[in-house]
Parts: sequence; structure tokens; C-alpha cells
Amino acid sequence: MSRSKSDPEGARPTPLGIYDRPSLQSITGIEITAIALTVIWLGGSFVLYLLAPDGESTGFDGLRFAITMLTVFMPVAMIWVAATAARSNRVMREESRRLQAAIDGIRHAYVAQAQRGVMGPEPSVTKKLDEIAAAAKKTETALATFSTRRDPDRAPATRPAVVQPPAGQGSLALGTSAEDLAPPLATQDFIRALNFPETTDDEAGFDALRRALKDRKAAQLIQASQDVLTLLSQDGVYMDDLRPDMARPEIWRQFARGARGREIAALGGVRDRTSLALTAGRMKQDPIFRDAAHHFLRLFDRMFAEFETEASDADISALGDTRTTRAFMLLGRVAGTFD
Repeated sequence: MSRSKSDPEGARPTPLGIYDRPSLQSITGIEITAIALTVIWLGGSFVLYLLAPDGESTGFDGLRFAITMLTVFMPVAMIWVAATAARSNRVMREESRRLQAAIDGIRHAYVAQAQRGVMGPEPSVTKKLDEIAAAAKKTETALATFSTRRDPDRAPATRPAVVQPPAGQGSLALGTSAEDLAPPLATQDFIRALNFPETTDDEAGFDALRRALKDRKAAQLIQASQDVLTLLSQDGVYMDDLRPDMARPEIWRQFARGARGREIAALGGVRDRTSLALTAGRMKQDPIFRDAAHHFLRLFDRMFAEFETEASDADISALGDTRTTRAFMLLGRVAGTFD
């Protein structure tokens, strides 16, 4: 059969000799030669035994019989030892030939694969890379996506897009900053932002989040909250799975005024043992998570002390039902804030 010109390698297929059937036969010239020498030797020994003169001794001589047997059969044993060694040598040469053929085949396959790689990647690989790039671009353009709810169609360890706080505002004339001229953040927007958008279609949640990110203190807390929520989601701990016992507004006000320990134990209303165990284990083993958790707890403490002075009981209750506050309850209980 003629070789096809379209073959990029231009070479015939190279069989891997290591998988070939051994070509050795059961009976070779070595065995035939050994059999012939054995027959000749035994025949000659028999003839010499018959032609040998009878000795004067009429009894059975054991020593003479043993020497005779050794004389007859020792050369036969040596013949077959030599035959076995010759056959083993031939087997080794055959195995060496097959191994060399296998190495040549592997080398040929490697060279052919390298040549195909130089020509360019496979179309399927290129398509896959384009899909990954498109997905990454889509993720970067999203404002916020948070792993606070179990999604059966997505792996728990998927890290959401990071919401960056807004860049520092430039100063205006006469030393007045743009932040000072911005209207104060509404309480409802602040509470809604701390709960984060429910889905990618939650326009009201995204609008509240955008307005909250324009406030420097709110943006710091939102960033810290997102960090701990993301790290917790990597261990399968989601705020939407928690159903904490809600504390009364007056207990929250005691916390804002500096009370700690048993007086505010009701704030640690998270009872999910699995979430507590996973969070405690992560807190002990992961220094990055531990630093992020303590940073978040400090910012939440500072924020709530200012929030409580102007918030109504309804506002405090609404804040206590946000994902950020649930994270505070969980981390505060693990850190011993309510002990």
C-alpha cells in the first residue's frame, strides 16, 4: 500500500514491540543438539560397557557402580545445563529486541506529538480556552456575587467575584472632600447592602450595595463581610442555612454600649453544630481566616456602636436578620465574644 501524501508525519505506524507475541519456538536447534549429544554419549557409554572385559570380582561393588553412574550421567547433565544457558541467552536477546522496539515506538510517538504541538493547538482546546476567557470576563464585569446560599448547580468552593471598595475620592477646592458633600447613607440602604443581593437579578439589592460602597465606613465593613462569607463558603458554611435565635433589640443595645460575656449571650444564637465545628476548625488551622474573622468582628463592633445611637428597634431587628449579622453571630460565638 502506498503512503498517503496527506499524512503529516509521513511515516508508517510503528508497532510497540513490547506487546508482540514472543517468536521463540518450544523446540529449537539448541534442544535438538542437546538431545543428539545425549543420545550419542549414552550410546557410546552403553557400547563401552558391553565391550569392557569382566573383572575378577563376582560380587556387587557399590563404589564401582557409583563411579560408573557418575561417569555416564555427569556429561549428560552438563550438556543440558549448557543447553539451558544457551536458551536463556537467546530469550534475553529476544526480550532486548522487543524492548528496543518499544522504546523506538514511544520515541516516534513523542516526536510526532511534539510536531503536532508546534503546528498549533487542537480546535477543541482553543474553544475551551475561549470559553474560560469569556467566563472570566463575565465574572469581572459583575458587581457582586456572594456564596451565601447553597446552589446545587455550583461547587461549594467556587469563589465569588470580589467587590472592591470605591477608590478614594479626590479633594475639592478649599479642602472639602467629595465624601463630605455626598448625602448620608440611608439606614434602609445600609441594612439592605449588608444582606447582599439575593440573586444576579436583584436590582434593588445591587442599587443599595452601590450606594453603600460610596460610604467609606460601610464599604470597609462590606468588604470584610464578603471576605469571611467567601472563606466560610469554601468549607460549605452558608449563611442562608443558619437559623439563629433572634435576640431582642435591647440586648443589641447593651452590646453597642460595651456589654460583653453572659449579658449578651443571647446574641450568639447560632445552634448549628456542623457550622460551629467547621468554623472553629478553620479558625484554629487557617491564620488567614483567623485574621479576616477578627478584622470583621472589630469593624462590626465599631459600626454597630454608631448605628445603635440613631436606629430604631425595627432597624436593629432588620439588621439582625442580614447575612452579615449572621456571620457576626457565628464568628462571635466561635471567638468567645458571648462567653
